[in-house]
Amino acid sequence: MRSEDEVADALEASLRAVGTAKRAEGEKAYLKSELDFTGTLNSDARTEVVRLDRELELDHDRLIRLAAALWSKPVFERRLAAVMFLQRRANLITVPDLPLMERLVRESRTWALVDYLAVDVLGRVVEVDPAGASPVMDAWASDDDFWVRRASLLAELRPIRRGTDLERFLARAEPMLEEREFFIRTAIGWVLREAGKRRPEDVVAWLAPRTHRASGVTMREAVKYLPAADAARLTTAYRERRPAS
Repeated sequence: MRSEDEVADALEASLRAVGTAKRAEGEKAYLKSELDFTGTLNSDARTEVVRLDRELELDHDRLIRLAAALWSKPVFERRLAAVMFLQRRANLITVPDLPLMERLVRESRTWALVDYLAVDVLGRVVEVDPAGASPVMDAWASDDDFWVRRASLLAELRPIRRGTDLERFLARAEPMLEEREFFIRTAIGWVLREAGKRRPEDVVAWLAPRTHRASGVTMREAVKYLPAADAARLTTAYRERRPAS
Protein backbone atom coordinates (compact mmCIF):
# COMPACT_ATOMS: atom_id res chain seq x y z
CA MET A 1 0.00 0.00 0.00
CA ARG A 2 1.34 3.43 -0.96
CA SER A 3 1.81 5.97 1.80
CA GLU A 4 -0.35 9.07 1.84
CA ASP A 5 2.69 11.18 0.89
CA GLU A 6 3.29 8.95 -2.12
CA VAL A 7 -0.34 9.21 -3.17
CA ALA A 8 -0.27 12.99 -2.80
CA ASP A 9 2.93 13.37 -4.82
CA ALA A 10 1.66 11.06 -7.56
CA LEU A 11 -1.57 13.02 -7.75
CA GLU A 12 0.35 16.27 -8.06
CA ALA A 13 2.40 14.79 -10.90
CA SER A 14 -0.80 13.75 -12.69
CA LEU A 15 -2.26 17.22 -12.27
CA ARG A 16 0.88 18.90 -13.56
CA ALA A 17 0.85 16.62 -16.61
CA VAL A 18 -2.51 18.00 -17.72
CA GLY A 19 -1.97 21.59 -16.56
CA THR A 20 -0.63 24.51 -18.54
CA ALA A 21 1.71 27.33 -17.58
CA LYS A 22 -0.68 29.89 -19.06
CA ARG A 23 -3.59 28.69 -16.96
CA ALA A 24 -1.38 28.51 -13.86
CA GLU A 25 -0.35 32.13 -14.34
CA GLY A 26 -3.94 33.23 -14.94
CA GLU A 27 -5.35 31.40 -11.93
CA LYS A 28 -2.65 32.71 -9.63
CA ALA A 29 -3.38 36.27 -10.75
CA TYR A 30 -7.16 35.81 -10.56
CA LEU A 31 -7.09 34.42 -7.02
CA LYS A 32 -4.32 36.80 -5.93
CA SER A 33 -2.70 33.84 -4.24
CA GLU A 34 0.82 33.23 -3.00
CA LEU A 35 0.46 29.50 -3.68
CA ASP A 36 2.02 27.72 -6.62
CA PHE A 37 -0.37 26.53 -9.36
CA THR A 38 -0.23 23.55 -11.72
CA GLY A 39 -2.64 25.14 -14.19
CA THR A 40 -5.03 22.18 -14.09
CA LEU A 41 -8.74 22.49 -14.83
CA ASN A 42 -10.91 21.84 -11.78
CA SER A 43 -12.79 19.20 -13.77
CA ASP A 44 -9.53 17.32 -14.44
CA ALA A 45 -8.57 17.54 -10.79
CA ARG A 46 -11.95 16.17 -9.75
CA THR A 47 -11.65 13.29 -12.23
CA GLU A 48 -8.35 12.27 -10.63
CA VAL A 49 -9.77 12.61 -7.12
CA VAL A 50 -12.81 10.47 -7.98
CA ARG A 51 -10.58 7.79 -9.49
CA LEU A 52 -8.28 7.72 -6.47
CA ASP A 53 -11.16 7.85 -4.01
CA ARG A 54 -12.61 4.69 -5.51
CA GLU A 55 -9.24 3.00 -5.50
CA LEU A 56 -8.21 3.91 -1.96
CA GLU A 57 -11.51 3.21 -0.12
CA LEU A 58 -10.58 5.77 2.52
CA ASP A 59 -11.52 5.38 6.15
CA HIS A 60 -11.47 8.33 8.53
CA ASP A 61 -7.83 8.12 9.59
CA ARG A 62 -6.46 7.64 6.11
CA LEU A 63 -8.65 10.45 4.80
CA ILE A 64 -7.19 12.81 7.41
CA ARG A 65 -3.64 11.69 6.66
CA LEU A 66 -4.15 12.10 2.91
CA ALA A 67 -5.69 15.54 3.31
CA ALA A 68 -2.74 16.56 5.49
CA ALA A 69 -0.24 15.18 2.98
CA LEU A 70 -1.86 17.06 0.11
CA TRP A 71 -2.04 20.23 2.18
CA SER A 72 1.58 20.02 3.27
CA LYS A 73 2.93 21.67 0.10
CA PRO A 74 1.91 25.19 -0.99
CA VAL A 75 0.35 24.10 -4.28
CA PHE A 76 -3.21 25.25 -4.90
CA GLU A 77 -4.35 22.15 -6.80
CA ARG A 78 -2.98 19.84 -4.10
CA ARG A 79 -4.99 21.74 -1.52
CA LEU A 80 -8.02 21.77 -3.78
CA ALA A 81 -7.69 17.99 -4.12
CA ALA A 82 -7.57 17.71 -0.33
CA VAL A 83 -10.82 19.67 -0.15
CA MET A 84 -12.36 17.46 -2.85
CA PHE A 85 -11.51 14.32 -0.90
CA LEU A 86 -13.03 15.86 2.23
CA GLN A 87 -16.15 16.79 0.25
CA ARG A 88 -16.56 13.25 -1.06
CA ARG A 89 -16.02 11.73 2.38
CA ALA A 90 -17.68 14.43 4.45
CA ASN A 91 -19.66 11.74 6.26
CA LEU A 92 -16.41 10.75 7.99
CA ILE A 93 -15.77 14.23 9.41
CA THR A 94 -17.10 14.90 12.91
CA VAL A 95 -16.83 17.53 15.62
CA PRO A 96 -13.42 16.29 16.90
CA ASP A 97 -12.04 17.08 13.42
CA LEU A 98 -13.05 20.75 13.59
CA PRO A 99 -9.65 21.96 14.87
CA LEU A 100 -8.09 20.55 11.70
CA MET A 101 -10.82 22.09 9.56
CA GLU A 102 -10.12 25.42 11.26
CA ARG A 103 -6.45 25.17 10.36
CA LEU A 104 -7.30 24.43 6.74
CA VAL A 105 -9.66 27.40 6.60
CA ARG A 106 -7.04 29.71 8.13
CA GLU A 107 -4.39 28.58 5.69
CA SER A 108 -6.66 28.66 2.63
CA ARG A 109 -6.70 32.46 2.22
CA THR A 110 -9.06 32.21 -0.75
CA TRP A 111 -12.77 31.65 -1.33
CA ALA A 112 -11.82 28.94 -3.86
CA LEU A 113 -10.91 26.67 -0.95
CA VAL A 114 -12.76 28.14 2.03
CA ASP A 115 -16.22 28.05 0.47
CA TYR A 116 -16.11 24.33 -0.40
CA LEU A 117 -14.83 23.45 3.04
CA ALA A 118 -17.48 25.61 4.71
CA VAL A 119 -20.52 24.59 2.69
CA ASP A 120 -19.88 20.91 1.97
CA VAL A 121 -17.70 19.73 4.86
CA LEU A 122 -18.48 21.99 7.80
CA GLY A 123 -22.09 22.24 6.66
CA ARG A 124 -22.54 18.50 6.95
CA VAL A 125 -21.02 18.42 10.44
CA VAL A 126 -23.36 21.22 11.52
CA GLU A 127 -26.32 19.43 9.99
CA VAL A 128 -25.57 16.04 11.58
CA ASP A 129 -24.40 17.30 14.98
CA PRO A 130 -25.68 20.84 15.56
CA ALA A 131 -25.29 20.58 19.33
CA GLY A 132 -21.63 19.71 19.02
CA ALA A 133 -20.70 21.90 16.06
CA SER A 134 -22.67 25.08 16.71
CA PRO A 135 -20.66 26.28 19.74
CA VAL A 136 -17.51 25.94 17.64
CA MET A 137 -19.05 27.87 14.76
CA ASP A 138 -20.26 30.51 17.21
CA ALA A 139 -16.67 30.99 18.39
CA TRP A 140 -15.46 31.21 14.80
CA ALA A 141 -17.99 33.98 14.16
CA SER A 142 -16.01 36.39 16.34
CA ASP A 143 -12.57 35.33 15.15
CA ASP A 144 -10.06 37.94 13.98
CA ASP A 145 -9.63 36.12 10.65
CA PHE A 146 -12.43 37.07 8.26
CA TRP A 147 -12.07 33.76 6.41
CA VAL A 148 -12.90 31.92 9.64
CA ARG A 149 -15.87 34.24 10.19
CA ARG A 150 -17.01 33.65 6.59
CA ALA A 151 -16.81 29.90 7.14
CA SER A 152 -19.00 30.17 10.25
CA LEU A 153 -21.69 31.82 8.12
CA LEU A 154 -21.47 29.55 5.10
CA ALA A 155 -21.52 26.45 7.31
CA GLU A 156 -25.24 27.14 7.79
CA LEU A 157 -26.00 27.16 4.07
CA ARG A 158 -26.48 23.41 3.69
CA PRO A 159 -28.73 23.04 6.78
CA ILE A 160 -30.82 26.05 5.69
CA ARG A 161 -31.24 24.60 2.20
CA ARG A 162 -32.59 21.46 3.86
CA GLY A 163 -35.12 23.33 5.95
CA THR A 164 -33.35 24.23 9.20
CA ASP A 165 -34.45 27.51 10.77
CA LEU A 166 -32.28 30.61 10.50
CA GLU A 167 -31.64 31.26 14.18
CA ARG A 168 -27.99 30.18 14.31
CA PHE A 169 -27.06 32.01 11.13
CA LEU A 170 -28.87 35.21 12.06
CA ALA A 171 -27.23 35.32 15.47
CA ARG A 172 -23.81 35.18 13.80
CA ALA A 173 -24.70 37.55 11.00
CA GLU A 174 -26.07 40.29 13.29
CA PRO A 175 -22.72 41.62 14.58
CA MET A 176 -21.14 41.25 11.13
CA LEU A 177 -23.83 43.11 9.20
CA GLU A 178 -21.94 46.39 9.10
CA GLU A 179 -18.54 44.91 8.31
CA ARG A 180 -16.77 46.42 5.31
CA GLU A 181 -15.06 43.17 4.32
CA PHE A 182 -16.48 42.10 0.95
CA PHE A 183 -16.27 38.38 1.71
CA ILE A 184 -18.37 38.81 4.84
CA ARG A 185 -20.94 40.96 3.04
CA THR A 186 -21.32 38.42 0.25
CA ALA A 187 -21.58 35.50 2.65
CA ILE A 188 -24.45 37.14 4.55
CA GLY A 189 -26.20 37.96 1.29
CA TRP A 190 -25.78 34.48 -0.18
CA VAL A 191 -27.18 32.70 2.86
CA LEU A 192 -30.11 35.10 3.06
CA ARG A 193 -30.73 34.55 -0.66
CA GLU A 194 -30.93 30.79 -0.18
CA ALA A 195 -33.09 31.21 2.91
CA GLY A 196 -35.44 33.40 0.88
CA LYS A 197 -36.33 30.44 -1.31
CA ARG A 198 -37.80 28.52 1.64
CA ARG A 199 -38.45 31.08 4.36
CA PRO A 200 -39.00 34.45 2.70
CA GLU A 201 -41.07 35.75 5.59
CA ASP A 202 -38.18 35.14 8.02
CA VAL A 203 -35.71 36.93 5.76
CA VAL A 204 -38.05 39.91 5.37
CA ALA A 205 -38.71 40.08 9.10
CA TRP A 206 -34.99 40.10 9.90
CA LEU A 207 -33.90 42.48 7.15
CA ALA A 208 -36.68 45.07 7.49
CA PRO A 209 -35.37 46.75 10.67
CA ARG A 210 -31.77 46.45 9.46
CA THR A 211 -31.87 47.77 5.87
CA HIS A 212 -30.01 50.93 6.91
CA ARG A 213 -27.13 48.82 8.27
CA ALA A 214 -26.74 46.34 5.41
CA SER A 215 -24.35 46.75 2.49
CA GLY A 216 -25.41 46.98 -1.13
CA VAL A 217 -24.03 43.55 -2.02
CA THR A 218 -25.80 41.96 0.95
CA MET A 219 -29.09 43.55 -0.06
CA ARG A 220 -28.80 42.66 -3.74
CA GLU A 221 -28.30 39.00 -2.92
CA ALA A 222 -30.76 38.84 -0.05
CA VAL A 223 -33.81 40.10 -1.96
CA LYS A 224 -33.38 37.96 -5.10
CA TYR A 225 -36.00 35.35 -4.22
CA LEU A 226 -38.28 37.43 -2.03
CA PRO A 227 -41.80 38.41 -3.18
CA ALA A 228 -41.54 41.42 -5.50
CA ALA A 229 -43.38 43.79 -3.17
CA ASP A 230 -41.17 42.88 -0.22
CA ALA A 231 -38.00 43.14 -2.30
CA ALA A 232 -39.01 46.58 -3.54
CA ARG A 233 -39.88 47.81 -0.04
CA LEU A 234 -36.61 46.61 1.43
CA THR A 235 -34.55 47.96 -1.45
CA THR A 236 -36.18 51.38 -1.26
CA ALA A 237 -35.51 51.58 2.46
CA TYR A 238 -31.89 50.55 1.92
CA ARG A 239 -31.40 53.29 -0.70
CA GLU A 240 -32.91 55.84 1.65
CA ARG A 241 -30.69 54.56 4.49
CA ARG A 242 -33.56 53.89 6.84
CA PRO A 243 -35.20 50.81 8.35
CA ALA A 244 -38.04 49.34 6.31
CA SER A 245 -40.09 48.89 9.46
